Parts: sequence; C-alpha cells; structure tokens
Amino acid sequence: MAQWLDSSFFSFDASVFNFMHNLALKAGGFFTPFFKVVSFFGEGGIFFIILGVLLLLFNNTRKNGIALLMAILIGFILTNIIIKNSVARLRPYQSCERYREFWAFVKSKDQSEYSFPSGHVTVTMASMTALFFTCKKKWSWIFFLFALLMCFARVYQIFHYATDVIGGLIVGGFAGTCAFFIVKAIYKAIEKNKEKAFCFFLLNADLYCWLKSKFKKDKTV
Repeated sequence: MAQWLDSSFFSFDASVFNFMHNLALKAGGFFTPFFKVVSFFGEGGIFFIILGVLLLLFNNTRKNGIALLMAILIGFILTNIIIKNSVARLRPYQSCERYREFWAFVKSKDQSEYSFPSGHVTVTMASMTALFFTCKKKWSWIFFLFALLMCFARVYQIFHYATDVIGGLIVGGFAGTCAFFIVKAIYKAIEKNKEKAFCFFLLNADLYCWLKSKFKKDKTV
C-alpha cells in the first residue's frame, strides 16, 4: 500500500512539497513559527480532548463535548491503530534526501509514527466535523478552516505528504460523522428515559448553575 501511494501520487505530492518549500524560501521562514503553533494544537489530540471535557461541564454544550470526544476516539482507532500500521508509509524526510533537506530547512523535529494518514489532521477534522454537526450551522462551517490550516502546517513542516493529509481529512470526516449519529441515537434513548437518575443528570447537570447556586448559598450564610 505504501509503495502504491508513493508511486501513484509521486507527482502530486512532489508538486505540493515544492510549492511549500518555495513558500518557506521566499518568505524567509516567516510562516514557520505560525505553522508550528498550528501543529502544536494537534499534538496527541490533547487540546481537543481538553476542549471536549470542558464542553461536557455545561448542559447546553454537553452534546457537543460527547460528540467531539467520541469522534476523537473513533479517529484514533481508525488512524493510529488500524490504518497507519497497515499501510506503514514512512515519513517524507525518511524516504527521500531532497525532502529531508526541506524538512531541515524549516527545522522540524523527528516523528516516530508512520505517515499515512496524518494523525494531526485526523483528530482536527474529526473534532471540527463533530462540532459542525452539533453547533449552529450559520457559523459552524468556519471550524473546517482550522482543519485546512492543520493540513498546510503538516505538509509545510514535511511531516506528511499531501496525500497523507487528504487521507486524514477523509478519516476524520468519517469519524466525526459517525460520532454525530451515535450521539444522536444516545440522546434519543436518554430522552425516552429522562426520569432515570443518570439520564436526568446528563440532560440537566450544569457547572455554571451549580457554581451560581453555591455562590448564592455561601453569600447568605
């Protein structure tokens, strides 16, 4: 599979790398710190996990948080456990001396996992897709801009081929969509059993309301 990807999409991946390297050269590395910051938000999915946990604390965002965390879990299983190890594609800088020069120019660090698909892009796209489906549609499409930025960041730093980040977009989009429908089914079941303690807690528990009542109680004492 890895050899097929390398040979079938060689011209496409090479063209994107050349574009990114020329961008880095002409800008004098100006974009490098920015893309490193963008890439940082995808490290281990920690940022998105924390975001998901925070969303769980409030009643009106709990569905968003559950969908986000479930999307991350599905994306992780598909990408890091199944696809990466099955395809076993080396990083660009590990398989081509020319790309290693590009990699060294932007001062990127070594990465331990396989290349296809991009884990950073998968977790970002999975999270953004989950939020897109569970937030108001008027503005939620903006979430996908961050997923695109992550794609640029990973290719710019020569951590991934363009085909790796496209793979991450597909897997992440699939994970986020699956998570949305699973959470939709869960909430449908919860609504039918809302009189039960756990279901009542999921539907009504809210950190803000609890802190507000706690503050009022302490004030009256």
